[in-house]
Amino acid sequence: MASPPPIRQLHGMRGMSIKGRGVQSIEVGGRILIVLGSEARPMMLRDLALRAKLTPAQAHAYLLSLRRLELVEQDEVGRYRVGPFALTLGMARMWGSDPLKLAMQRLSQLAEDTGMMATILVFGTRGPTVVYVEEGANQIQVNVRAGTLYSLMGTASGRVFAAYLADSVARERIKAEIAEGPSQFMVGTPASLRAFGASNKKVRAAGYATTEGVPIPGINAVSAPVFDSAGRMQLAITLIGPAGAMSVEDESPFVAATVAFCAKLSADLGYDPKRLPGGEGAA
Repeated sequence: MASPPPIRQLHGMRGMSIKGRGVQSIEVGGRILIVLGSEARPMMLRDLALRAKLTPAQAHAYLLSLRRLELVEQDEVGRYRVGPFALTLGMARMWGSDPLKLAMQRLSQLAEDTGMMATILVFGTRGPTVVYVEEGANQIQVNVRAGTLYSLMGTASGRVFAAYLADSVARERIKAEIAEGPSQFMVGTPASLRAFGASNKKVRAAGYATTEGVPIPGINAVSAPVFDSAGRMQLAITLIGPAGAMSVEDESPFVAATVAFCAKLSADLGYDPKRLPGGEGAA
């Protein structure tokens, strides 16, 4: 899957949106913490200073204060790493960040930026289920509301869930859909297990799934996953719009906006693929 923007970029973007005069020394110290937080290994002073755009002498003075606060610690060979209090702050942030609540708070911005309908889906007892909808300026005549069920293999949202669910769970859901057959209560036509493996491979490689005119003629969709700090998929964000106004090819700005939105949300929930078993893109 395409990985989220690096931590240092995310923090930079967040800081740029906050206007007003701040305390420069705190921001410089923050640069050091951002560099340490984006590295999975302890760092020597010279390397840390270079990354934080400081001289070694400047960095050393800041590191001394950060060590006193236990935001940074130094190992037996003199390398620096994030300290125990930074972990406490991180855990407080993660426990206080409910994925659904955070997504609902931000979804209106995605709908406003793209002009398209934006939806949040979770995996419920009967498969991918819409839990929240934000209408865009580009109104479309589709009956999507909270409680709408999506087919696992017949929709972009479903294919994203299929790619990151436990294999046994996904296969059982597909079999259940086939047994139930097409339904007026579910969006998308059930598909056979034969397409399962190829679809999963494609979604994981791209980091998203799309549909063009299927299952609703004239309507396109792009869906991407949101992960938590343990690399578990928590929900899907799906953008829906008319085919004539919303392109979904690889270079589409609507695809880029959806993927970036999910990457930022995942990062704010503590997701970092480099720190998971298997490294980059382990989820």
